[in-house]
Amino acid sequence: MINIKSDKCINCEICNERSPLFSLLTKDELSVMNSGRFEVQFKAGETIVKQGTSANHMMVITKGMGKLFLEGIDKRNLILDLILPWKLFGGPGLFTDMRYHYSVTAVNDTLACFIAAENVRQVIRSNPDFAEQILRHCNRNSAANFDRLISLTQKQMPGRLADTLLYLQSEIFHSHQFTLPITRMELGEMSNMTKESVTRILKDFESEGILILEGKSIEIARMDVLKEISLRG
Repeated sequence: MINIKSDKCINCEICNERSPLFSLLTKDELSVMNSGRFEVQFKAGETIVKQGTSANHMMVITKGMGKLFLEGIDKRNLILDLILPWKLFGGPGLFTDMRYHYSVTAVNDTLACFIAAENVRQVIRSNPDFAEQILRHCNRNSAANFDRLISLTQKQMPGRLADTLLYLQSEIFHSHQFTLPITRMELGEMSNMTKESVTRILKDFESEGILILEGKSIEIARMDVLKEISLRG
């Protein structure tokens, strides 16, 4: 972990232009948000946010990818989301008990911008449009987690893995073919199953012609069948 000022953090206005939420702020409000803002570089596997620690900042990844997960019992993790650049994260503890309720680690070399929580709250109080967009952002995350809860508790393993693959296709890579940035174990942590079960079901999907696998590369060859498996659970 390195506190730096890279070529991606020369001027806060550049990031403000790229983040849809910040485009709603006035010049004075941007000045408040930018006050004390700093950038940190993380290597793959390093912790960006630790579950249970004091929540002092809201964060935006500007380069790379983060893995957001719950730390469960007996070191069992449940991955809820992969965080791409310009997606805000840090709540809900910022507005409740001032504790982070999940952990975030860097999937690859990642740059993250840290914004003081009090500055965020100050701007929310002064700008109703920004406050509304923050609410929408939080509600979208909640709705996605509700869908994940149904999948993880009511579907069989093939349905859970199908849901994870469809999530990666539609929300992360926007392509039928992608290279996994995570391990088979982490794919299992997204689907609530073991690495061995993930490997077995992937091979089943490959033998049925649903997927084309080559190393970490996955191509969804029969999207209709994968969606049917997801629906059947």
